[in-house]
Amino acid sequence: MIDISPSVMQFLLAFIVAAPLLGAVAALLPAPPGLRGTGPDQAVLRHGVTVTGAILIAAIVLALGFDHDQPSRMQATTDISWIAALDVRIHLGVDGISLPLLVLTALLTFLCALYSYFKPPTGPSPRAFVALLLVLESGTLATFAVLDLLLFFLAFEMVLIPMYFLIARWGGAERQAAAWKFILYMLLGSVVMLLGLLLVGLHAGTFDMVALATDNGRGLSTSVQVTAVLAIGIGLAVKTPMWPLHSWLPDAHTAAPTVGSVLLAGVMLKMGTYGFVRIVLPVAPDGMRTFAPYLAALAVVGIIYGSLACLALARQGAGGDLKRLIAYSSVGHMGFVLLGIASMTPTGVNGALFANVAHGLITGLLFFLVGALKDRYGTADLDTLAGATGAALYGRAPRLGGLLAFAAVASLGLPGLAGFWGEMLAMFGAFDPAPGLSRPAFVTFTAIACFGTLLTAAYLLIVVRRVCMGATHRPAGAEGTGPAPELADVQGYELAAWTPLVALTVLAGLWPAVLLGLTDPAVQKLLAGGKS
Repeated sequence: MIDISPSVMQFLLAFIVAAPLLGAVAALLPAPPGLRGTGPDQAVLRHGVTVTGAILIAAIVLALGFDHDQPSRMQATTDISWIAALDVRIHLGVDGISLPLLVLTALLTFLCALYSYFKPPTGPSPRAFVALLLVLESGTLATFAVLDLLLFFLAFEMVLIPMYFLIARWGGAERQAAAWKFILYMLLGSVVMLLGLLLVGLHAGTFDMVALATDNGRGLSTSVQVTAVLAIGIGLAVKTPMWPLHSWLPDAHTAAPTVGSVLLAGVMLKMGTYGFVRIVLPVAPDGMRTFAPYLAALAVVGIIYGSLACLALARQGAGGDLKRLIAYSSVGHMGFVLLGIASMTPTGVNGALFANVAHGLITGLLFFLVGALKDRYGTADLDTLAGATGAALYGRAPRLGGLLAFAAVASLGLPGLAGFWGEMLAMFGAFDPAPGLSRPAFVTFTAIACFGTLLTAAYLLIVVRRVCMGATHRPAGAEGTGPAPELADVQGYELAAWTPLVALTVLAGLWPAVLLGLTDPAVQKLLAGGKS
């Protein structure tokens, strides 16, 4: 770690939040003649790589300058008055809870920009694509950095319009319907969430999230807390997505371009679960305690439902789309995150935060890989890919097949990889929930979640068998004879975009203390009402 002055840390965080917006404006302007390269399209795509790369470097420097001996303390803070009449402040800061998500967002957006430079999505002007990508990054980063309830809401909503257009303009079949479904679900959830945030702020006399967390609900009556948790929780649950508010997700993922799916799964879903940890748990603990059993019940239903939907899509003859299958798997994986949060224990919440990051790495990699398969085959339909004997990626494109198998076993929670620790800790937390919660109920939820891990392993292994294994020659009676057509293996730009995700998945699996050492002190302080 390096010693950086507080003023430089302040600047770094402000730069990370604001620079993507400035970059988005610059992307819409004509490129200077000397920087156009082979043309304006290449220039603007290179601009996207440059801006997201600068933000990633700033995020890494911020992480290196972060005081790892005091991860529960808000650092790199900026606190200036914005709307004095409402006491709304531009209040920024990071602690051990938000820092990993900030770096994850910067990394995934940079990798998406890099991938798009070499493989631009099919659609309108790259200029608008890059601008929307940067606005999306700014809103996501701001969500993890702001410490004011109204600013949180603005940042939370800021991502909706760019994601809507990424799906509607650069997506595949049924993109318009999927984009409308996405935006309508999000807006309806957000209206309810705003009412809950206003209720908390007006009753507590402040919108400052640090002050509210320190007060730990003491300034709010139980009825206000219950109402606030219900309202805020609905808005957060839509974006998480929690069953039964999840139905926008499979359509959005299936229609979205590859980088849209990566960012949707890798960072946007995390905004919902982050809100539960940062706002609902510390600000309204009594209200959360009332709803925790219901949240846990819906979480485990989501785990089983998502796994059964994936099993149905994976079986031969079902005509299942691989992107849709991975989208349903996210419903199950985020169920484990919600189960850990619902336990209201340090173990469960730490597991939820770890699973958040692991899901971003692994599912981001899975969507990259499925996008590559779709580019090569022209479809993500599993039956078309696998044919009668399997797609035989191990034989036809061994590196691509090996990476897909790696991502699948990481997603099913193989020990030694990132997917294992978060889900295990979430279940440990649910097995022994916080005082005041029904232990028999939570033990039952834990048992159901354990069964869900078996279903997860089943559908992912079926996918690996059907896509990676099989005959490299066409079977007798199939269309044509002899060897199957050549299939391009992993290209250099794909390797550059995917290697960091593979490396971090292994690192987090073998050395979980890197992440847990950041989150645990901050979680302990949060659950203790702002006391370290």
